[in-house]
Amino acid sequence: MIEMKIFGLALDEQSQVPILILKDLEEKRVLPIWIGAMEAMSISISLNKISMERPLTHDLMINILESMNAKITKACVVDLKDGTYFAELYIEKGEEVYVIDSRPSDAIALAVRCDAKIFANESLLEDIEKHLNKQHEVVLKDEQSEKWTELLEKLGDEDFKYKM
Repeated sequence: MIEMKIFGLALDEQSQVPILILKDLEEKRVLPIWIGAMEAMSISISLNKISMERPLTHDLMINILESMNAKITKACVVDLKDGTYFAELYIEKGEEVYVIDSRPSDAIALAVRCDAKIFANESLLEDIEKHLNKQHEVVLKDEQSEKWTELLEKLGDEDFKYKM
């Protein structure tokens, strides 16, 4: 498993569906996960430390676990099948560790609330990386295009005025 961090929330331009973007700690690998609007809102509320008058569903779950002397230790994005991501939520209660099947958006919304670490399966990241690399196709092959390609490959996040 590779430890990940939340890089940001974005909106898919074509489908208008929120995307949760995870990056590994070295910022070499990326994992985009399309999620529901309510889950995006819940994650955003927690990331921005916005307090609500009444507990939202993810807050309620944390409250239930705490009242049972249990805690979430990590959230792991483990697989992608037929376009659907799968995750596992690790919950400790005393000496017991429970692994609960979860949607990644819910697992991460919960993990963010209790400062639990987020991980992704290394083979999943490799598969996603291969898929993302396949989407890039060389269209022009001349000296000018090679110069542009070199320039674009050297650009990093710090080279842009607006950040996510």
